[in-house]
Amino acid sequence: MNIGVLALQGDVREHLSALAESDVLARPIRRPEELADVDALVIPGGESTAISNLAVSFGLLDPIRKRIADGMPVYGSCAGMIMLASTVLDGRPDQESFQGIDMTVRRNAFGRQIDSFEADVTIDEVEGGAISGSTLHAVFIRAPWVEEVGESVRVLGRVSSGPAAGRIVAVRQGNLLATAFHPELTGDLRVHRYFVEMVRAR
Repeated sequence: MNIGVLALQGDVREHLSALAESDVLARPIRRPEELADVDALVIPGGESTAISNLAVSFGLLDPIRKRIADGMPVYGSCAGMIMLASTVLDGRPDQESFQGIDMTVRRNAFGRQIDSFEADVTIDEVEGGAISGSTLHAVFIRAPWVEEVGESVRVLGRVSSGPAAGRIVAVRQGNLLATAFHPELTGDLRVHRYFVEMVRAR
């Protein structure tokens, strides 16, 4: 099983390391021909407008959209969540996304870089999953949150406490998973292992 990490911008190395520790082959993806050789994809945190512009420049926007439509499992963290959203609030007018998850995401919802923070996230029960019924200590860096989800989207996690308590920060729709936080920065592999389980089930 090969899982690619979109390697245009952001914390690519950290995701590659977390996937390797989750016992799968992980490789960076920068070209459409590389995308064709993987079973699943991770879209890392970073700067969503930069990832959007580079995906267009590198000819990856439409191929990734097609693979998503064909059922390829994809996980997006932070900027990756924005890139998977059907609707993005506070984004640039020319910003493109991969249009995977039926949700409205507010970009930089928690504030600017200086407002980055850590908080516990309560994860709903996920039958048989590595994150089932867990509480995760999460890192939020210029993070988005989910304002609204469609009927086919399951809310997996919310911020547990503080001024952002109750905000939706983890969702799943079919083979697509997204978090507003960065599990690749904490050494906690439960989200990555949950995604690997999704890929194996696929």
